[in-house]
Amino acid sequence: MATRDSNKSTLYIGGLDEQVTPQVLHAAFIPFGEITHIEIPPDPTSTAPHRGFGFIEFDLPADALAAQDNMHLSELFGKTIKVNLAKPLKGGSGPGGIGRGPEKAIWADEDWLKKNVLGENQDNEPAQDQQEQDAPAS
Repeated sequence: MATRDSNKSTLYIGGLDEQVTPQVLHAAFIPFGEITHIEIPPDPTSTAPHRGFGFIEFDLPADALAAQDNMHLSELFGKTIKVNLAKPLKGGSGPGGIGRGPEKAIWADEDWLKKNVLGENQDNEPAQDQQEQDAPAS
């Protein structure tokens, strides 16, 4: 079985009204082909049910293109929606999930710790105390 490129069969749907649910998106987009997944990310920072956008994955890339051609700039619940092919996430995977930045925090790097916290210079020798520098030579 050949693997398909999900980026070419996944659509980004923007400009969604608060009333739009996954069931509404399914009903609006099912005429274009078999839908394998619908996601509308929630908005945890507000009382809104979601963030105003969602993703629909079709079984076939041709179905996704047909849906894009027919639904881009159409109206859903009185709002104009934008329909485009979803772009892949950029960046590495890390604790925050795919595309959320480096895999470890900067302070988890041993060289950074030595230089910035432990006060060691580039030769890996501890930096002298200010008292030693100020002490008179005997």
